[in-house]
Amino acid sequence: MGNSFSSSAAGGKRPSSAAAAVKPPKVTTKADATEAKNMRGIMRPVPVSEALSKFPGGGPEISRAGAIKIVWAYIKGQGLQNPANKKEILCDEKLKSIFAGRDKIGMMEVTKLLSPHFIKTN
Repeated sequence: MGNSFSSSAAGGKRPSSAAAAVKPPKVTTKADATEAKNMRGIMRPVPVSEALSKFPGGGPEISRAGAIKIVWAYIKGQGLQNPANKKEILCDEKLKSIFAGRDKIGMMEVTKLLSPHFIKTN
C-alpha cells in the first residue's frame, strides 16, 4: 500500500480547485469557425483602388489573396506568360492598368505591384 497512486479519502477525484479551472467548451459550428478563420489577415476583404475594382473579376472590396487569384487566373487564361521564360509576364492593356504601365513584370513582383491598390482603413 505504499503506492502513491492509490485512491485517497477524496475517492480519487481531482481537488476542488482543479475542477473549478476546467472551462466548458465553446459552442460554435464548423461554419462559424471557418468563417472567422477566413476573415483574418490576407483573407479579409478590404477596399481597393478603382483600377483594381474595374479589373475582370474585381469588385469594390477584395481580399489580398483573392486579388492575386484573380490576376493569376487572368494571366493564365490570356496566355500572358512568356513562353521562353515562364517567370516573366507580358502585360496587356488591362494588366498595365494595375501594374503601373509596365510592359513586362517578373512573377515575384505581382504581390508588390498589387500592394498600392489596397486602400488602408484605420
